[in-house]
Amino acid sequence: MALFKGAGVALITPFEADGSVDYDVLTQLIEEQIAGGTDAIIACGTTGEASTMSEEEHMEVVRFIINKVNHRIPVIAGTGSNSTETAVKLSKEAEEYGADGVLLVTPYYNKATQGGLIQHYTTIAKAISIPCILYNVPSRTGVTIQPETMAYLYNNVDNIAGMKDATGNISMTTKLMTMVDRDFMLYSGDDDEIVPILAVGGSGVISVLSNVAPRETHEICQKWFDGDIEGSLQAQLKAYPLIKALFNEVNPIPVKAAMNLQGKKVGGLRLPLTEAEDSTKQLLEKEMAKYGIL
Repeated sequence: MALFKGAGVALITPFEADGSVDYDVLTQLIEEQIAGGTDAIIACGTTGEASTMSEEEHMEVVRFIINKVNHRIPVIAGTGSNSTETAVKLSKEAEEYGADGVLLVTPYYNKATQGGLIQHYTTIAKAISIPCILYNVPSRTGVTIQPETMAYLYNNVDNIAGMKDATGNISMTTKLMTMVDRDFMLYSGDDDEIVPILAVGGSGVISVLSNVAPRETHEICQKWFDGDIEGSLQAQLKAYPLIKALFNEVNPIPVKAAMNLQGKKVGGLRLPLTEAEDSTKQLLEKEMAKYGIL
C-alpha cells in the first residue's frame, strides 16, 4: 500500500523579510494545498530550503506542519543528511512528532559507495518504524542509488518502502521496477516525468509544480488512476512549458518567484540562493498566465 497515491507537494518554506520562517503564511499555504486536492505534504525537502536551516529550526517547521495538517493528509518529513547520525536523529524526532514517513536524500558531498548507501539507509530505517522513501537525485548529490542497491534495501529492510526518482533516467527506473514488487512506492521527482513514471508502475509525484497548481498536478495523477490515460497525458503536456519555466533557474528560486506573482507573499530565499532574474520572472508570468493560474 502506497504511503500516498497522487501528487505530494514539495512545500516551500516562506520567510519573513528578516529571513525567519513566516508561520502565518505557512499556515495559509498548508490550507490552500489541502483545499486544492494535494495528496500529501513533504516538509523541509530541497524545495523547502532545509539545507540553510538549523536542525532546531528544520524540525520546528516539520512539527508545525504535522500539527497544522492534523492527519488530514500524510506528511512526509525531509530528514536526510550526509551524516548518518544526524539523519537518524532527525528521523526519530520526525516520528515522535507524528510524521507519516520520512524522505531521505542520498548523502551529498562525501559520495558514499553503494555499500555505504546500504549501511547508511539500513541504519536510519532500523532506528524508526515509519516508512522511508529514498531520494535519488544525483544532479544535486553526486551519487546515484543504483537499481540493485535500491532493490536490495527494499527487499531486506521492512520499512524502506520506495524511492523519489529524480535521476531523469527512465531506463534505469524501468530496470528497478523489474526487481521489486507492486507494493514498491515510486514517485517522480521531476514534474515533467509524472506520466512516464506512472507508466512503469509509479504511485505519483513529489512535486514542485503543486506549489502553484495543486489541483492541476493532482489531476495529472488522478486521471491516470481513473483510467483516463489520454487525459493524463494531455494534462502532462499542457503543464510542460510551465514546468520548464519553474526550473529556469535552480529550484526553489523560480517557484518562490511564481508564488509571489500569485500574491502568496512567501518572501525571498536564504543565501546562497538569490532572487530570480527579471527574465525568469517574465517567463513565469507568461507561462502562468497561459496555464490559467495567474
